[in-house]
Amino acid sequence: MKKDLIEEINSLPPLPASVIELEKYKKLDNTDIKKLTSIIEKDPLMVVTILKIANSSMFGFKSKVETLNRAINLLGINFTISIAIGSAVQNTINSNLLAYAVKNDDFLFISSLASNIVNTWVSTINFDLKNELLLPAFLQEVGKFIISQVIQKNRKSEEFLMELEETKDTTYCEKKYTGYSCARITANVFKQWDISPNIIIPIAFTDDIESCPYEFKTKAQILEIIKILCDIRYPLSDDNIHKALEKVSSYNFDVENFLNSIDVIKEVINQNS
Repeated sequence: MKKDLIEEINSLPPLPASVIELEKYKKLDNTDIKKLTSIIEKDPLMVVTILKIANSSMFGFKSKVETLNRAINLLGINFTISIAIGSAVQNTINSNLLAYAVKNDDFLFISSLASNIVNTWVSTINFDLKNELLLPAFLQEVGKFIISQVIQKNRKSEEFLMELEETKDTTYCEKKYTGYSCARITANVFKQWDISPNIIIPIAFTDDIESCPYEFKTKAQILEIIKILCDIRYPLSDDNIHKALEKVSSYNFDVENFLNSIDVIKEVINQNS
Protein backbone atom coordinates (compact mmCIF):
# COMPACT_ATOMS: atom_id res chain seq x y z
CA MET A 1 0.00 0.00 0.00
CA LYS A 2 3.00 2.34 0.39
CA LYS A 3 3.11 2.90 -3.36
CA ASP A 4 -0.61 3.75 -3.40
CA LEU A 5 -0.12 6.25 -0.56
CA ILE A 6 2.72 8.01 -2.40
CA GLU A 7 0.62 8.15 -5.58
CA GLU A 8 -2.35 9.64 -3.70
CA ILE A 9 -0.18 12.31 -2.07
CA ASN A 10 1.63 13.18 -5.30
CA SER A 11 -1.65 13.50 -7.21
CA LEU A 12 -3.23 15.99 -4.79
CA PRO A 13 -4.32 19.26 -6.42
CA PRO A 14 -2.86 22.54 -5.10
CA LEU A 15 -4.56 24.26 -2.20
CA PRO A 16 -7.08 26.97 -3.19
CA ALA A 17 -5.96 30.60 -3.34
CA SER A 18 -8.07 31.40 -0.25
CA VAL A 19 -5.73 29.27 1.90
CA ILE A 20 -2.69 31.17 0.64
CA GLU A 21 -4.49 34.44 1.48
CA LEU A 22 -5.34 33.19 4.97
CA GLU A 23 -1.73 32.13 5.54
CA LYS A 24 -0.55 35.62 4.54
CA TYR A 25 -3.19 37.22 6.77
CA LYS A 26 -2.06 35.04 9.70
CA LYS A 27 1.64 35.83 9.18
CA LEU A 28 0.89 39.56 9.30
CA ASP A 29 -0.73 39.03 12.73
CA ASN A 30 -3.74 40.87 11.38
CA THR A 31 -6.73 41.72 13.57
CA ASP A 32 -8.87 43.24 10.82
CA ILE A 33 -12.08 41.17 10.98
CA LYS A 34 -13.48 42.88 7.89
CA LYS A 35 -10.44 41.76 5.86
CA LEU A 36 -10.68 38.20 7.22
CA THR A 37 -14.40 38.06 6.39
CA SER A 38 -13.72 39.17 2.81
CA ILE A 39 -11.13 36.38 2.33
CA ILE A 40 -13.35 33.63 3.76
CA GLU A 41 -16.48 34.76 1.89
CA LYS A 42 -14.75 33.91 -1.41
CA ASP A 43 -15.13 30.24 -0.46
CA PRO A 44 -18.78 29.37 0.39
CA LEU A 45 -17.75 25.95 1.77
CA MET A 46 -15.51 27.64 4.33
CA VAL A 47 -18.42 29.81 5.45
CA VAL A 48 -20.77 26.81 5.76
CA THR A 49 -18.17 24.87 7.80
CA ILE A 50 -17.46 27.76 10.16
CA LEU A 51 -21.18 28.34 10.84
CA LYS A 52 -21.75 24.60 11.31
CA ILE A 53 -19.00 24.41 13.92
CA ALA A 54 -20.08 27.65 15.64
CA ASN A 55 -23.57 26.14 16.05
CA SER A 56 -22.35 22.73 17.22
CA SER A 57 -22.68 21.29 20.73
CA MET A 58 -18.99 22.10 21.21
CA PHE A 59 -19.76 25.70 22.14
CA GLY A 60 -23.41 26.07 23.04
CA PHE A 61 -23.73 29.78 22.25
CA LYS A 62 -26.97 31.27 23.59
CA SER A 63 -28.49 31.98 20.18
CA LYS A 64 -27.98 30.61 16.68
CA VAL A 65 -24.91 31.97 14.89
CA GLU A 66 -26.17 33.06 11.47
CA THR A 67 -23.45 35.35 10.12
CA LEU A 68 -19.76 34.85 9.45
CA ASN A 69 -18.92 38.09 11.22
CA ARG A 70 -20.62 36.94 14.45
CA ALA A 71 -18.93 33.54 14.20
CA ILE A 72 -15.51 35.20 13.98
CA ASN A 73 -16.28 37.41 16.98
CA LEU A 74 -17.43 34.43 19.05
CA LEU A 75 -14.79 31.89 17.98
CA GLY A 76 -11.87 34.30 17.70
CA ILE A 77 -9.70 35.10 14.71
CA ASN A 78 -7.13 32.28 15.10
CA PHE A 79 -9.74 29.61 15.74
CA THR A 80 -11.75 30.77 12.72
CA ILE A 81 -8.66 30.68 10.49
CA SER A 82 -7.93 27.12 11.66
CA ILE A 83 -11.46 26.02 10.76
CA ALA A 84 -11.33 27.79 7.39
CA ILE A 85 -7.99 26.25 6.38
CA GLY A 86 -9.06 22.83 7.70
CA SER A 87 -12.24 23.02 5.64
CA ALA A 88 -10.27 23.88 2.48
CA VAL A 89 -7.79 21.06 3.09
CA GLN A 90 -10.58 18.51 3.56
CA ASN A 91 -12.37 19.65 0.42
CA THR A 92 -9.14 19.61 -1.60
CA ILE A 93 -8.41 16.01 -0.64
CA ASN A 94 -12.06 15.25 -1.48
CA SER A 95 -12.29 11.80 0.09
CA ASN A 96 -14.26 10.07 2.84
CA LEU A 97 -13.56 8.15 6.04
CA LEU A 98 -15.54 5.00 5.29
CA ALA A 99 -12.58 2.76 6.21
CA TYR A 100 -12.93 4.11 9.78
CA ALA A 101 -16.73 3.74 9.66
CA VAL A 102 -17.21 7.44 10.44
CA LYS A 103 -18.55 10.42 8.50
CA ASN A 104 -16.76 13.57 7.38
CA ASP A 105 -18.79 15.48 9.98
CA ASP A 106 -17.11 13.30 12.63
CA PHE A 107 -13.77 14.58 11.34
CA LEU A 108 -15.01 18.17 11.72
CA PHE A 109 -16.13 17.38 15.27
CA ILE A 110 -12.80 15.89 16.39
CA SER A 111 -10.84 18.65 14.65
CA SER A 112 -12.95 21.31 16.38
CA LEU A 113 -12.60 19.42 19.65
CA ALA A 114 -8.81 19.41 19.20
CA SER A 115 -8.75 23.18 18.68
CA ASN A 116 -11.10 23.65 21.62
CA ILE A 117 -8.73 21.67 23.85
CA VAL A 118 -5.93 23.96 22.71
CA ASN A 119 -8.06 27.01 23.51
CA THR A 120 -9.10 25.71 26.92
CA TRP A 121 -6.12 23.70 28.18
CA VAL A 122 -3.02 24.98 26.34
CA SER A 123 -3.92 28.59 27.16
CA THR A 124 -3.28 27.64 30.84
CA ILE A 125 0.24 26.50 29.87
CA ASN A 126 1.32 29.30 27.55
CA PHE A 127 -0.80 31.78 25.58
CA ASP A 128 1.62 32.06 22.64
CA LEU A 129 1.82 28.28 22.46
CA LYS A 130 -1.97 28.18 22.27
CA ASN A 131 -1.99 30.40 19.18
CA GLU A 132 0.78 28.38 17.54
CA LEU A 133 -1.00 25.04 18.09
CA LEU A 134 -4.56 25.90 17.04
CA LEU A 135 -3.93 25.13 13.37
CA PRO A 136 -1.76 21.98 13.70
CA ALA A 137 -4.21 20.58 16.26
CA PHE A 138 -7.10 21.10 13.84
CA LEU A 139 -5.20 19.62 10.90
CA GLN A 140 -3.20 16.75 12.38
CA GLU A 141 -5.67 14.00 11.42
CA VAL A 142 -6.00 15.03 7.74
CA GLY A 143 -3.92 12.01 6.69
CA LYS A 144 -6.86 9.77 7.59
CA PHE A 145 -8.58 10.76 4.34
CA ILE A 146 -5.61 9.43 2.35
CA ILE A 147 -5.41 6.27 4.48
CA SER A 148 -9.15 5.62 4.08
CA GLN A 149 -8.92 6.08 0.32
CA VAL A 150 -6.00 3.66 -0.04
CA ILE A 151 -7.56 1.02 2.25
CA GLN A 152 -10.79 1.15 0.25
CA LYS A 153 -8.86 0.95 -3.01
CA ASN A 154 -7.14 -2.21 -1.78
CA ARG A 155 -10.45 -3.68 -0.53
CA LYS A 156 -9.22 -3.94 3.03
CA SER A 157 -11.91 -1.83 4.71
CA GLU A 158 -13.68 -4.68 6.51
CA GLU A 159 -10.42 -6.19 7.70
CA PHE A 160 -9.09 -2.80 8.86
CA LEU A 161 -12.32 -2.00 10.71
CA MET A 162 -12.31 -5.37 12.51
CA GLU A 163 -8.75 -4.68 13.66
CA LEU A 164 -9.79 -1.22 14.88
CA GLU A 165 -12.65 -2.74 16.88
CA GLU A 166 -10.39 -5.40 18.35
CA THR A 167 -7.37 -3.29 19.30
CA LYS A 168 -8.94 0.16 19.88
CA ASP A 169 -5.51 1.39 18.71
CA THR A 170 -5.91 3.53 15.59
CA THR A 171 -2.21 4.35 15.08
CA TYR A 172 -1.21 0.69 15.36
CA CYS A 173 -3.80 -0.30 12.73
CA GLU A 174 -2.75 2.51 10.38
CA LYS A 175 0.88 1.41 10.56
CA LYS A 176 0.00 -2.26 10.16
CA TYR A 177 -2.10 -1.73 7.02
CA THR A 178 -0.28 1.11 5.28
CA GLY A 179 3.23 1.10 6.76
CA TYR A 180 2.79 4.65 8.06
CA SER A 181 0.95 6.42 10.86
CA CYS A 182 -1.56 9.17 10.14
CA ALA A 183 0.97 11.65 11.60
CA ARG A 184 3.59 10.77 8.98
CA ILE A 185 1.09 10.85 6.13
CA THR A 186 -0.32 14.21 7.24
CA ALA A 187 3.22 15.61 7.43
CA ASN A 188 3.95 14.40 3.89
CA VAL A 189 0.68 15.85 2.58
CA PHE A 190 1.63 19.23 4.05
CA LYS A 191 5.17 18.93 2.67
CA GLN A 192 3.62 18.42 -0.77
CA TRP A 193 1.69 21.67 -0.26
CA ASP A 194 4.75 23.51 1.08
CA ILE A 195 3.07 24.30 4.40
CA SER A 196 5.26 25.77 7.15
CA PRO A 197 7.70 23.41 8.96
CA ASN A 198 6.35 24.91 12.22
CA ILE A 199 3.16 22.97 11.49
CA ILE A 200 4.69 19.91 9.81
CA ILE A 201 7.40 18.98 12.33
CA PRO A 202 5.32 18.80 15.56
CA ILE A 203 2.66 16.76 13.72
CA ALA A 204 5.23 14.39 12.19
CA PHE A 205 6.72 13.47 15.57
CA THR A 206 3.55 12.95 17.62
CA ASP A 207 4.13 9.18 17.50
CA ASP A 208 7.92 9.42 17.92
CA ILE A 209 8.49 12.01 20.64
CA GLU A 210 11.98 10.74 21.48
CA SER A 211 13.25 11.59 17.98
CA CYS A 212 11.56 15.00 17.84
CA PRO A 213 13.91 18.01 17.54
CA TYR A 214 14.17 19.66 20.95
CA GLU A 215 12.63 23.00 19.91
CA PHE A 216 9.46 21.23 18.75
CA LYS A 217 9.20 18.61 21.50
CA THR A 218 6.69 20.39 23.78
CA LYS A 219 4.40 21.05 20.80
CA ALA A 220 4.63 17.42 19.68
CA GLN A 221 3.87 16.20 23.23
CA ILE A 222 0.76 18.40 23.43
CA LEU A 223 -0.42 17.29 19.98
CA GLU A 224 0.08 13.65 20.99
CA ILE A 225 -2.12 14.16 24.07
CA ILE A 226 -4.77 15.91 21.97
CA LYS A 227 -4.64 13.13 19.35
CA ILE A 228 -5.37 10.54 22.07
CA LEU A 229 -8.33 12.56 23.38
CA CYS A 230 -9.70 13.20 19.88
CA ASP A 231 -9.60 9.64 18.58
CA ILE A 232 -12.01 9.74 15.65
CA ARG A 233 -13.95 6.68 16.83
CA TYR A 234 -13.79 7.25 20.59
CA PRO A 235 -13.43 11.00 21.30
CA LEU A 236 -13.16 11.87 25.02
CA SER A 237 -13.84 8.26 26.04
CA ASP A 238 -12.91 7.42 29.65
CA ASP A 239 -10.20 5.09 28.39
CA ASN A 240 -8.65 7.75 26.17
CA ILE A 241 -8.82 10.41 28.88
CA HIS A 242 -6.94 7.97 31.15
CA LYS A 243 -4.30 7.36 28.44
CA ALA A 244 -3.95 11.10 27.85
CA LEU A 245 -3.64 11.72 31.60
CA GLU A 246 -0.72 9.30 31.79
CA LYS A 247 1.05 11.32 29.07
CA VAL A 248 0.23 14.62 30.82
CA SER A 249 1.85 13.28 33.97
CA SER A 250 4.91 11.77 32.24
CA TYR A 251 5.55 15.02 30.33
CA ASN A 252 5.24 17.04 33.57
CA PHE A 253 2.27 19.17 32.58
CA ASP A 254 -0.08 20.33 35.34
CA VAL A 255 -2.53 17.46 35.91
CA GLU A 256 -5.16 19.55 37.71
CA ASN A 257 -5.27 22.18 34.94
CA PHE A 258 -5.62 19.44 32.36
CA LEU A 259 -8.47 17.65 34.16
CA ASN A 260 -10.31 20.92 34.85
CA SER A 261 -10.07 21.86 31.17
CA ILE A 262 -11.44 18.50 30.00
CA ASP A 263 -14.28 18.72 32.56
CA VAL A 264 -15.26 22.17 31.23
CA ILE A 265 -15.30 20.94 27.61
CA LYS A 266 -17.27 17.79 28.45
CA GLU A 267 -19.83 19.75 30.45
CA VAL A 268 -20.49 22.16 27.58
CA ILE A 269 -20.84 19.31 25.07
CA ASN A 270 -23.17 17.33 27.37
CA GLN A 271 -25.37 20.37 28.06
CA ASN A 272 -25.83 21.07 24.36
CA SER A 273 -26.08 17.55 22.95
